[in-house]
Amino acid sequence: MPAARIIACLDVVGGRVVKGVQFKDHRDIGDIVDHALRYRDEGADELVFYDITASADRRSLDPAWVRRVSAVIDIPFSVAGGIGDIETAARCLGAGADKVSVNSPALVRPGLIAELADAFGRQCVVLGIDSLRASDGRLTVKQYTGRPEATQDTGRETIAWAVEGARLGAGEIVLNCIDRDGVRQGYDLDQLRALVSAVDVPVIASGGAGTLAHFAEAFAAGASGALAASVFHDRRIAIPDLKDYLAEQGLEVRR
Repeated sequence: MPAARIIACLDVVGGRVVKGVQFKDHRDIGDIVDHALRYRDEGADELVFYDITASADRRSLDPAWVRRVSAVIDIPFSVAGGIGDIETAARCLGAGADKVSVNSPALVRPGLIAELADAFGRQCVVLGIDSLRASDGRLTVKQYTGRPEATQDTGRETIAWAVEGARLGAGEIVLNCIDRDGVRQGYDLDQLRALVSAVDVPVIASGGAGTLAHFAEAFAAGASGALAASVFHDRRIAIPDLKDYLAEQGLEVRR
C-alpha cells in the first residue's frame, strides 16, 4: 500500500494565503512563499495552492507566484484557479507546478479534463469537487465557491460527477466537503467511503481535520491523502507529530 500522503492546502487571494470556514469569512494567513517553505521544512508530502477567486472572477491564476514557489521548494505541488484550457495549464506546469487541478472550469466544459489528460498525462490532472451535503442527505456539487456571493448549484450529484471525471481522465480527485471545512469536527467519512468505492483513482480527503485521529480515520476510509489547512496554519497539529502518530497506527508515512 502506498504511503499515506499529508498535504497542506494554501488558499490564495491577491497573492496572500487566506483561510475561511465553510468557504467564507476568510482571514489573512500570510505570504505564499513563507508558507511553502514552512511546510516543506515541516515534512509535508505535497502542497496545493488554490487561487480561490479566479474562476468566479473569470480569470486564471498568475503563473508568477507559481514560479516563486517552485524556485524554493522540492516537494510536489498542484495549483488551481481558472485553468480552463491547455495553454493556461501549460503555463502553470512550465512555471514549476507538478499538477493542475480543475474544478469550476471542468463543470463548465467537462471535455477539458480529457484534453488536459491527453496533453500532459492523467497523472498531472486533478479534479477538485466542492461537495455540499443537503438537509435531505443528498451530495451536490457547487461551483464558483471562492466567492460566497457567486456560488452556484451545478445540478450535479457528487459521486456521479466524480465517476465522470475519472472516466474523462482525471488522475486524482480532491473531495472538498464544504460543510466540514474549517470546523475541525472530522472528515465526512461516509461521503469519502462512497467516493473511494465509486472510482479507480486516488482520492484526497479535504475538510474537517481537527485531531490526529481524524487523519487516521480518513486513511482507514480509503483516502490516498489527507489535506488540511487551518490545523496546520494555526499550529494546532505539527506535521512531524502527525506522521509519528500515523506510524504508530500502522500506516506507512514518508519521513
